[in-house]
Amino acid sequence: MDLDGSEQDPEMKEYSSVCVGREDDIKKSERMTAVVHDREVVIFYHKGEYHAMDIRCYHSGGPLHLGEIEDFDGRPCIVCPWHKYKITLATGEGLYQSINPKDPSAKPKWCSKGVKQRIHTVTVDNGNIYVTLSNEPFKCDSDFYATGDFKVIKSPS
Repeated sequence: MDLDGSEQDPEMKEYSSVCVGREDDIKKSERMTAVVHDREVVIFYHKGEYHAMDIRCYHSGGPLHLGEIEDFDGRPCIVCPWHKYKITLATGEGLYQSINPKDPSAKPKWCSKGVKQRIHTVTVDNGNIYVTLSNEPFKCDSDFYATGDFKVIKSPS
């Protein structure tokens, strides 16, 4: 129930902003983890911008909060520490290098696998960091590790 006594739509609650910490703290550590409406997320502060995504890598559930941030093709990416998958911070795209095997002089180029990691919205208000979960209707590969049986944080039954 809301303060005014009315029932709150459970779906709307799931997408409401949640305060996860203070701006000063994340600027020092450059990353933090949080649970937002039963979903584990990692928040990065990189080159003056905030980014949030599901904490488990879409490929095999690796701990993205332990990965390194590197630039690939001019895009900052988190590199999964388990299998070195590269995920753009801004869009959640999986990146890979491709080469034309029929062209011996070809140079590898960076290509996108499409959006693989669910990205969430980060806002800052009065020194507080807020995360709003994505409500994009598409199925995202990282949803597999963020929901259901593979979810690390379990909701109380």
